[in-house]
Amino acid sequence: MRDLPLIALYAAAGAAVAGTGGALALAAVRRRSVAVSLTVLIAVTVGALLAGTLSVAWAMFLSAHDLAVVITVNVVGALAAIATALLLGRWFTGAHRALERSAQALGETGSYTAPTTPMPTELTSLAGQLAAADAKLTAARERERALERSRRELVAWISHDLRSPLAGLRAMAEALEDGIAADPDRYHRLIRGEVERLSDMVGDLFELSRIQAGSLALSPTRISAYDLISDAIAGADPLARQRGVLLADRGVEPVPMEVDGKEMSRVLANLLVNAIRHTPPDGTVAVAAARRADSVVLSVTDGCGGIPPEDLPRVFDTGWRGTDARTPPAGAGLGLAIVRGIVEAHEGRTGVRNVPGGCRFEVTLPAAGNPVEVRPAG
Repeated sequence: MRDLPLIALYAAAGAAVAGTGGALALAAVRRRSVAVSLTVLIAVTVGALLAGTLSVAWAMFLSAHDLAVVITVNVVGALAAIATALLLGRWFTGAHRALERSAQALGETGSYTAPTTPMPTELTSLAGQLAAADAKLTAARERERALERSRRELVAWISHDLRSPLAGLRAMAEALEDGIAADPDRYHRLIRGEVERLSDMVGDLFELSRIQAGSLALSPTRISAYDLISDAIAGADPLARQRGVLLADRGVEPVPMEVDGKEMSRVLANLLVNAIRHTPPDGTVAVAAARRADSVVLSVTDGCGGIPPEDLPRVFDTGWRGTDARTPPAGAGLGLAIVRGIVEAHEGRTGVRNVPGGCRFEVTLPAAGNPVEVRPAG
């Protein structure tokens, strides 16, 4: 037993020499392939074992035959270990190259296909992250295409809607200038009406640009849903009477909300005007407000006859106006896009669904018990 400390000392000395050389070798190949580093690591491990064994054998004065047996056993073990390391390194390198090709394809073609090669857990996790990134990029491209499509439609519709009133204004101005207007007062009233129509369109465009630029500043105050809806109904009542549409209260609870009263009044006004315009005479537009869990749901139900299911996801898109039957006589299809922008700025959400005889627009907002985190719209 007294020889054990001495044997351990000789073994440690031999292993230390081999380990020092191995550390230097690993430092030299740290920028090389993992397969090379793995092979060096196995070689260092076996070398340290062999050096320690030889040191102990030398100290114990083993015979030449016994020493040869010890060396042979260690060399065979070293070769087997290095071969296994090379095989493992090649497998890892192959999996890495397959993943690298997939990542390169993602950068060049925008599409990602997960490698079918078996991979270690680390590379499998990386492949999963690349797949998730590809899904996010695909969704972002779809949103970008949808926004570009909406922008083109908006430009086309705005150009069309501006051309008609401008042509009418020019014709009436020329008639007044030439003195051939049979009823100048009537022409003045028509000109004023067209100017107000253009002013409303410009106002909508300005409001939408503020929302999309993230410069819509909110000033939330505590307000009752009942008061908010009552004011909105009072403002829309003249248009409803003019068109022969009945505005009905279908259950408005006086639930409190933390919202910007001015902006939310615009939301309800846009929804009511949209509903009145698309409801036939003698039809009904119903307004309701109710609390659901930690939110308040404001709804406006019209008698438009329903929206095609394929158009429902686009109702709140910028410039969308649907079929000819739903195209209003004025405006550029910005009202519902403004509604969505203002509601989202309040951390709320908008929705629409068909109901018997028409469709229901819903605005879901946080209740007053849950403070609203004001953020820029967009």
